[in-house]
Amino acid sequence: MIKMIFPFLIMLGIALQVQCQQQATAFDMNERLGRGINMGNAFEAPTETAWGNPWQPEYFKIMAELGFSHVRIPVRWSTPERSMEEPPYTIYETFMNRIKQVVDTALKYQLHPIINMHHHDDLFQDPIGQKDRFLAQWSQIASFFQDYPDSLLFEVLNEPHDNLTPDLWNEFFAQALDTIRESNPTRTVLLGTALFGGLSGVPYLDVPEDSYLILSVHYYNPFQFTHQGASWVGDNSDEWLGTKWLDTEEERQTIINEFNLIQQFTAEHNIPVHVGEFGAYSTADLESRVRWTNFLARWFEEQSFSWAYWEFSAGFGIYNPNNGQFNTPLVNALLHNPMPDPTQVMYTPLLEESFEQGAGGWQLNTFESAQATMTVDDGNLIIIITNMGTESWHVQLSKQGIPLLKNNLYKVTFDAFAQENPRYATSYMGKSSSPWTSYSSYNTTHIDTQENTYNFTFFMNNPDDNNARMVFDLGLSDTNIAFSRILIERLDLVTSIHSPGLSNINIYPNPTREHFIVTNLDEFHTLTLFDFGGRNLRSYKVNHPEFKMDMSGILPGSYILQAKNDNESYNFKVIKK
Repeated sequence: MIKMIFPFLIMLGIALQVQCQQQATAFDMNERLGRGINMGNAFEAPTETAWGNPWQPEYFKIMAELGFSHVRIPVRWSTPERSMEEPPYTIYETFMNRIKQVVDTALKYQLHPIINMHHHDDLFQDPIGQKDRFLAQWSQIASFFQDYPDSLLFEVLNEPHDNLTPDLWNEFFAQALDTIRESNPTRTVLLGTALFGGLSGVPYLDVPEDSYLILSVHYYNPFQFTHQGASWVGDNSDEWLGTKWLDTEEERQTIINEFNLIQQFTAEHNIPVHVGEFGAYSTADLESRVRWTNFLARWFEEQSFSWAYWEFSAGFGIYNPNNGQFNTPLVNALLHNPMPDPTQVMYTPLLEESFEQGAGGWQLNTFESAQATMTVDDGNLIIIITNMGTESWHVQLSKQGIPLLKNNLYKVTFDAFAQENPRYATSYMGKSSSPWTSYSSYNTTHIDTQENTYNFTFFMNNPDDNNARMVFDLGLSDTNIAFSRILIERLDLVTSIHSPGLSNINIYPNPTREHFIVTNLDEFHTLTLFDFGGRNLRSYKVNHPEFKMDMSGILPGSYILQAKNDNESYNFKVIKK
């Protein structure tokens, strides 16, 4: 018996080793992908020239020379000019060879090409009716490229949505993967998410048992920032023009919080992550675009995510094909700039709600078939859900009367926990009457069964609203949720004393042990010293252009000195030794 067991254990060890090596393949490939960029607005257009951005072979040479390792190539296969709409759903040879030329060019310049299926609108509207066509097309694509090196990757479908629900997407992806595996048993395949490809679709994924899968997600938050002035997302996008991203620690933490759910998911399923799209449209101010892009690129790399910026040469792009010029600040943000220090802020509380004395004016509303009640117990505001409805807003907790000012940054913090099972909640701030405009992004948060602190930030780009509302959409789950604290704060930037173009104020010596001399105060009447929690330490009226501020009695550390007049204020970081 011992003689029989020993060879069995050896074989088992070899099998486990092989399995681990296979599982590592996807992670190795993801490391090879590294930094990438999308060849967008070209082959996913109805025709190559329809969107004014036709592909040129030299583009891939440029990408490689800049330092990109891969290129994502969105492809619309489903137009009548490119493939049959009826069985056998043949992709025409001329178009297949055209994509071959593109793939070959990418490989020529040592880029890893990712080809996908993009804008399959018929499939999104009629998944069942278009399923055979979808699978037949992937069978042809996979067979055509089966002898290509592993540097070529497949992405099954871009941003499934509408009638291609999360449940259907799990079914369709599994069948498409089986189809691909018939001719490409070890090719790396990217798994996207339903609900338009973002983070919100991750919890609904069923990941097939396959050693060559990479999870791919898209990220465009805050959406009002990245898509301001983008006409294709709706008429109200012009209202977002001027929205900034200031790179504060709070804005960074909002992003990190949103990715928490994917960190948990990938750890559980042992699958690497590719961020297949992220970018900010050219109508946003360049400084904010650079800050946002720089932070995301470096942070993704810290998490060992590969990434592909959206995109190369159109509205989000880094290259202008008309004059051959680069958007150098964006190129540097993607490829060269290190992770900067965050912008510093001071805090002004607008609302701090604990629930020791009751609900504090919060209201619970249900819609359609949803049913829920609200109670307060032991300092917790508890929402008890008996019918979760069919939309997240069918169970809605809100409070209005919150004053918001245009061109200000705000932070929302809440302490919450789910009862019995983890769940998701969507939170935002917006208008308290029709048309119920959202001032922030819709922030989907994974709520654990242990109490945790969650937060998000947003830049208020709408007109002043003294009656804004805070909203939690709690439908689509029958798990009860409890809140113990809700805090809303305004964040004021701390200005470096050397920043040009903000004011002529000069502060010296800084750092200091005894006092500061503040000069050029002609247009200001008040100086106030705050700590970084927003606490007023001392305040002075000033009647002269120069003021000596005594720092005796102030503990060593960093503080904010605010100079204020009737119309504006400036915040400066000062240091007491």
